[in-house]
Amino acid sequence: MAPRRQQPREGQPVLTDREDGFHAFWREYHLCTLTTLRADGTPHVVPVGVTLDAEAGIARVITSDGSRKVRHVEAAGDGGARVAVCQVDGGRWSTLEGRAVIRRDPASVAEAVRRYAERYRQPRENPARVVIEIGVTRVLGNV
Repeated sequence: MAPRRQQPREGQPVLTDREDGFHAFWREYHLCTLTTLRADGTPHVVPVGVTLDAEAGIARVITSDGSRKVRHVEAAGDGGARVAVCQVDGGRWSTLEGRAVIRRDPASVAEAVRRYAERYRQPRENPARVVIEIGVTRVLGNV
């Protein structure tokens, strides 16, 4: 099956028009990867847990402030960093691309933790926790 690619037009939904299988796949327990770019343009790929809020068009990753992934996103400036998150299960896969920003406010962190606990498990306490919030602009995959 050929990958499904979507280049959204301005104001067009990227995630809400997906089939049920897509949404179910992003609710299943899967380890994901986050790809950010180093200053020299090379990819930095790390394992993460990702949650997807299709209604808002946002994918979220919780992490510790000061981590390399956070520094890479912040180095991109106010417009955010181009990133990708991906998950694979056998022949099924899905990649979400978009612009990432760091959120440190308690409400954003609490929402991300709540969603993470729903998909994975309750995360350990982490007073340095922040959220990498990705505004999804492109979806690839075969689910």
